[in-house]
Amino acid sequence: MEVVYETIASLGAYAPVTCILLFLLASLLVVWRLEALSGQGVEGTVLGTVFMPFCSGMGNIVFALVLARNAGTGEDMLINCLFNNITNLTLLIGAPVLIWGMASIPRKKSKAVVLEHKMGRLSLALNLVAALFFSLFVWLLAADGKIGRMDGFVLLLLFVFWQCFHVYDVKKTNLLKKKRYPLTLPVEVLLLLIGAAGVFISTDWLVQWFQSLESDTVPPQVLGWASGVLMVLPNAILAFYYASKARMDVVYTSQSGDAHICIPLCIGIFAVFRDVPSSAFLQQSLLILMGLSAAHLLFVGVLGKLPRIAAVLLLAAFGYFLWSGLA
Repeated sequence: MEVVYETIASLGAYAPVTCILLFLLASLLVVWRLEALSGQGVEGTVLGTVFMPFCSGMGNIVFALVLARNAGTGEDMLINCLFNNITNLTLLIGAPVLIWGMASIPRKKSKAVVLEHKMGRLSLALNLVAALFFSLFVWLLAADGKIGRMDGFVLLLLFVFWQCFHVYDVKKTNLLKKKRYPLTLPVEVLLLLIGAAGVFISTDWLVQWFQSLESDTVPPQVLGWASGVLMVLPNAILAFYYASKARMDVVYTSQSGDAHICIPLCIGIFAVFRDVPSSAFLQQSLLILMGLSAAHLLFVGVLGKLPRIAAVLLLAAFGYFLWSGLA
């Protein structure tokens, strides 16, 4: 590993750009293999709730680990996570719906297709309920002024329980439909791990490089905002790619499922190593997240889709979040 870091450092002024390109290429590798899995018969709901959140949120997980290991600040980690989640539920759902729309009823109205559509809506609604409750849990845990080590373990166990439920649901679906995963799945997992290695190396080097800069020349919390923008790019690629393929089911489930990676997983990982201080920005952002989850749940549960006018309001909410955070 040291040899790799020394090689990157030898590039001089081009090293940060090289690491950013490595991060994006590794993320594109992940997107490419996810599309291959989709083409081999992995259902949209399974793809969106199990595979995609881990792959698109890989950078956030690595960032939380790297920041904790390198004595980073809890503020940067929180900004990274909150920017990711709010961007997912506003910009990366609202913009594709505004461009391509979101159908509420399948064009092919066979019983099997309609049933699958209804099951997908139920799964999406459950994802949104989980995002609402996870945000509420973090809001309550931070009410005493910080998220401590034991709070971090609680969040991690909460996430593990949620994933166990997902595994059970996928297994049940496979048994009922007598479906199996493709034989090439181990190869796909290996390629995804290669992508994960590229994400880890690039993120680790960028964090260490940023922390080595002179503190008086770098404004506070820039790392949190800059890393948030970088790490939301894989999510954006997934969202716009699948939206252009008329797969808004994958877009919606992947973006809402990815919210579970940052909250509670990433916050829990960091809190196990270092206390996360509470702040007005954290409390306000969590309230925004709860409001967004409730709004999405209302539209999905009542209308079965997100209208374009609601997508415009989501983009406005994203602008308000940026204004309030940067101000």
